[in-house]
Amino acid sequence: MRVIGLMSGTSYDAIEAAAADLALDGDTLLMRPLGHLSVPYPEDLRDLIGATLPPAATTTQAVCALDTGVGQAFADAARRALRALCDGTADLVVSHGQTMHHWVEDGTVRGTLQLGRPAWIAEVTGLPVVSDLRSRDVAAGGQGAPLVAMTDTLLLRALPGTPAALNLGGIANVTVLAPGAEPLAFDTGPANALLDAAVRHFTGGAAAYDEGGRRAAAGRTSPHLLRALLDDPYYRRPAPKSTGKEHFHLPYLQRALETAPTPDPDDVVATVTRLTAVTVADACRAHEVTELVVSGGGTRNPVLMRMIAEELPGVRLRPSDDLGLPSDAKEALAFAVLGFLTVHGLPGTLPSGTGARRATLLGSVTPGSGPLHLPEPAARPPRLLRVDRPAH
Repeated sequence: MRVIGLMSGTSYDAIEAAAADLALDGDTLLMRPLGHLSVPYPEDLRDLIGATLPPAATTTQAVCALDTGVGQAFADAARRALRALCDGTADLVVSHGQTMHHWVEDGTVRGTLQLGRPAWIAEVTGLPVVSDLRSRDVAAGGQGAPLVAMTDTLLLRALPGTPAALNLGGIANVTVLAPGAEPLAFDTGPANALLDAAVRHFTGGAAAYDEGGRRAAAGRTSPHLLRALLDDPYYRRPAPKSTGKEHFHLPYLQRALETAPTPDPDDVVATVTRLTAVTVADACRAHEVTELVVSGGGTRNPVLMRMIAEELPGVRLRPSDDLGLPSDAKEALAFAVLGFLTVHGLPGTLPSGTGARRATLLGSVTPGSGPLHLPEPAARPPRLLRVDRPAH
């Protein structure tokens, strides 16, 4: 089955599209990646997303405009992927949409909202669309995140020791696979969320992120500010747990700066970069991780990667590209996998990873231009993922 996965994370800078041929062979899921592309959001839509995200107030008109605008942007990304990656032929599109709110109270997820109406994708491509993948896990008592844990687990099972997968998006999440234990997955805290917010604030919006980690490299970690940030109760909550920009945003950082004034903007950027490294490392040490497979936009920040390595001496760090999954495309491919599992009648969650009462089939299916024909339900779920790496 040829599947297109679409993803936009909490950094909301672009839509990542990836395509793959997927097939089940006994207990192994076979993946042949077909390529990936990145489609930046139109500037006005990106501005509207930023103006609507918590803690901003909003209106139902803005939510409706975003649902349509994001849906149309995802449809355009799907159209491009269909033409550029699939030679015009695919069987399914899987859309994560744009997370606008992840409603957490005292560690319990009450709801989650991803916008981007799938009808636009189905109309433009003529293909069936699986969307709204998080809500069913939340309804089953789970966190609804991190959903990449299923793909991580299938991939990590081939590695020795206690491997973990780390994704550095707006929020950092890990999946840990210890011998003889159920997989564990959770959000460790902010990755780029506070870092991007700080850079936008200090540059008056002229820069959206710390390109090349240059600002962090120019600054020094403030021990006082780092202690204030690490005092957040979230870090002491047991896994599974999840968080988002509803919690980690600019006013949150400004409150910490009131407690621990840090005059030099580069020192602030260096400190929030170190915060990500420390919280990731604390999570990995707590579960005796021996190897860390890293993906996401944060991998392009050499200062962040160096800080993580400093905090985890003796732990091997390597990009997911080494295992055949391009770092920039891994989440889009992971959602392609989830949609593939859904249409084959297989659950896409691990209760040990999200805290749900049971594993559930994920998402809603929007028909394409013709009758909806689903595959025969698969006999059993896969245990391993084998990636067919393209020849160079």
